[in-house]
Amino acid sequence: MQTLAIKEGKNPMEFKRVRISNKRQITIPQKYYTALGFGDEAECILRGNEVVIRPVRENVGGEFSEQILADLIRQGYSGEELLCRFKEAQSNIRPAVEIMLEQARKAADSESEYLSYNDVFEGD
Repeated sequence: MQTLAIKEGKNPMEFKRVRISNKRQITIPQKYYTALGFGDEAECILRGNEVVIRPVRENVGGEFSEQILADLIRQGYSGEELLCRFKEAQSNIRPAVEIMLEQARKAADSESEYLSYNDVFEGD
């Protein structure tokens, strides 16, 4: 294995060459596995000409739970209907954040204009 560290700018990067088995499997180096908090599953994302492997984050949007619940209660929901609406609202957070991240990347690369908060969260 070959390791190379680049420490330019705010986000230092470390590269490590890993072997791919005959079954197309790779081993995540222990240092990376631990530092990133991997569990039993990983997300594998094709982004342009690269593959991104990152830990699965099940509780994405948990930091918004209180705001979501308070808003739904203000709207008059309770009981089973409150639970149903909460789950629905919480499931919309990750896709919205993914859209914001992609739009931020495009704006940073001068590929498109930015989207506002309302463009992302107030849409259909």
